[in-house]
Amino acid sequence: MVEDVGATSSGSSITTSHWADLSLSRLLELKATAAPGGVSLVVPARNEAATVGDVVTRVREALVDTVALLDEIVVIDSDSTDATYAVATDAGAVVHRSAEIRPDLGSHPGKGEAMWKSQFVTTGELIVFMDADLTDWDTHFVPGLLGPLLTDPTVALVKGFYERPFTTDDGTAAVPFEGGRVTELVARPLIALLFPELGGLHQPLAGEWAVRRSQFETLSVPTGYAVELAALVDTARTHGAAALAQVDLGTRAHRHQSLRDLGGMSRQILAAALTRAGVAGLGDGGDDPRVERPAAVSLV
Repeated sequence: MVEDVGATSSGSSITTSHWADLSLSRLLELKATAAPGGVSLVVPARNEAATVGDVVTRVREALVDTVALLDEIVVIDSDSTDATYAVATDAGAVVHRSAEIRPDLGSHPGKGEAMWKSQFVTTGELIVFMDADLTDWDTHFVPGLLGPLLTDPTVALVKGFYERPFTTDDGTAAVPFEGGRVTELVARPLIALLFPELGGLHQPLAGEWAVRRSQFETLSVPTGYAVELAALVDTARTHGAAALAQVDLGTRAHRHQSLRDLGGMSRQILAAALTRAGVAGLGDGGDDPRVERPAAVSLV
């Protein structure tokens, strides 16, 4: 079922749908006319040897080998020190080391950097992003995210949302609706205060999202964890909130990070949001969390 949420002062809204609204066969029909330039799946990964192989293998078997919904699966290895590169390659992905893509542009650590660099080594006119650390998920994430882009040419970016149970460190217990700590404690309060037009988004920091290349290549991209929020804010500012859509993907679980790591993530998200709200002087007292890459279209 499709519904509109998050109405803005101009009357636009964010469309919400469910992954099962469109069959795989229907999506394949739509792709032929709505995305003749193809679809790329990009998986940014850093030290995810334990899970990236399963992510790549299952998606490849379901959406490349069985049906041709995806034209390529590309893993961007972000300075891994484990076997991520080898595992992803063995699983059937095309793997690039982030630092080796466009070396003339230099390299920064971070998830956003890997996603930004992916634009130079992928070909699809639609790009789907998926995290590499998934443990409870299904391949319907990909077609679910593509649905709004294939059915509505005015949609530029699609976010996934899901139930995210919080799994204890020993993996023995999962607490429903206790995942997404940075989303609930940082991102959603920021959105409510600074970007209320995005208030209808359930999980603005979700790692599973899809975007038109023609849109992504115009965005300034934070090199770290703020890439998702920045893309939403900048897309809504350029095209209005109606250019955004979100899809219910069911349930998703992944490896949870320590509070120390989440603190660094939160700082980056705060910096990107406050910068876009016009707050000056961030990072002047030490390392700068605001490092961003320019629109890729300006560098091609």
